[in-house]
Amino acid sequence: MFEGCENIFENEDDKLHDECGVVGVFLKQNHSAEEFNAATQAYYGLCSLQHRGQDSAGIAVSDGSSISVHKGMGTTAEVFNVEHLASLKGSIACGHVRYATAGSATLENAQPIVQKSKLGAIAVAHNGQLVNYDQLREMLAETGSTFASTSDTEVIVKLIAKSYKKGLERALTDTIQMIKGSFALVVMTEKCLIGARDPNGIRPLCLGTVDDGWILASESCAIDAVNGTFVRDIQPGEIVIINEDGVLSFEFGERTSKRTCVFEYIYFARPDSVIDGIPVTEARIRMGACLARESFVPADVVVGVPDSGLSAAQGFAEEAHIPYAMGIIKNKYIGRTFIAPTQKERENLVFVKLNAVRSVVEGKRVVVIDDSIVRGTTSRRLVQILRRAGAKEVHFRISSPPVKAPCYFGINTPTRSELISSHHTEKEICDEIGADSLAFISAEGMLEACRSCNPDKYGFCKGCFTGEYPISVPGEINGKRI
Repeated sequence: MFEGCENIFENEDDKLHDECGVVGVFLKQNHSAEEFNAATQAYYGLCSLQHRGQDSAGIAVSDGSSISVHKGMGTTAEVFNVEHLASLKGSIACGHVRYATAGSATLENAQPIVQKSKLGAIAVAHNGQLVNYDQLREMLAETGSTFASTSDTEVIVKLIAKSYKKGLERALTDTIQMIKGSFALVVMTEKCLIGARDPNGIRPLCLGTVDDGWILASESCAIDAVNGTFVRDIQPGEIVIINEDGVLSFEFGERTSKRTCVFEYIYFARPDSVIDGIPVTEARIRMGACLARESFVPADVVVGVPDSGLSAAQGFAEEAHIPYAMGIIKNKYIGRTFIAPTQKERENLVFVKLNAVRSVVEGKRVVVIDDSIVRGTTSRRLVQILRRAGAKEVHFRISSPPVKAPCYFGINTPTRSELISSHHTEKEICDEIGADSLAFISAEGMLEACRSCNPDKYGFCKGCFTGEYPISVPGEINGKRI
């Protein structure tokens, strides 16, 4: 492989990326369907969460007396085969797919991370990011802990193990009260499965039932994937312990209002998921409708950028009474390590990944709807693609406000200096991408679109738009995150 070509598609994709997805399965001991064991169910759950991370995948299982794990680099289908799943025998499973933000994309950082001791074994899968990782790691190192990875998840594992002699519930409570940041945790011991969500509920986690058991997952679509039944979202600051007696729930801190990452609704979550009572597709449709009301432009056709821009485009078209069409096609069969040996070829990768439908856009005034603009490279090339296909006018509309600040809670955002909206006006960005016009949805409109789907849901983390975060963050020096 050419040097420097790994993951270049993420760089040219010009999107924000969520860190990972987690899943946990608990089947009762009388479960007899060996061909559909906990590992198999976890596998299907992870496949449905693949959009949340493609760098690595892993599943740990417990047979009641010991924990075994298999993990590797790549997608779930690349890491696991029939033999792997058959060897992972047990009625409890903990699974993870990862897109690296904290720690590099190496096998050592793949999850779940398993810790074994004389007191027992635990496996941890974590979605989120700790803002006090460096301090906690230093504290643990000073008391004799050694580390095999650079992942903040290993810090969580070490903290739980350190207090394990106090009992599982106390160890979890002590650990969770020490870590700061965002986290949706799935923890497994030899006998039980645990789920926990940070006090602000920044990262999602939900609970469902399956035949003879329970499932925890980052999104409800993973519950659907195993023919399960959604029960509820795990609440901010809640721990659930699942064992043979059922589900025990308790709070580990003061109740706070939810601050779900609003980008879950804009881009991260799969369209068929429901997160904290808000159907993702419905939220995106309403964002598009709001965008049409706020920044209408006369046009002949509305097209969406696949995949997350499609629902917003539908909402825009319906509200603006402009025909909607599939005018941009996405090539879904390009590998993540697609080889492009020169800089020019790397810059042109979007032409391989996206193409316009000439019969839809030729000679027409086109409104193109995308979920966000990060660096601006993809938007510029999309305008080129549409004009090459004969579009008479190209009007860009974005279903999120300008991204101006980094995220510290599990999203792989560029530094502030790389975010085009942090140092350019809307007019300057429009000129940079070559569009005839450009408009972003207002922050108020975006939030109202989400709230209108569920009036009881009112709290969101929107730090990447405003620079104001639900908890203190490390900050930046000279445009670089510290």
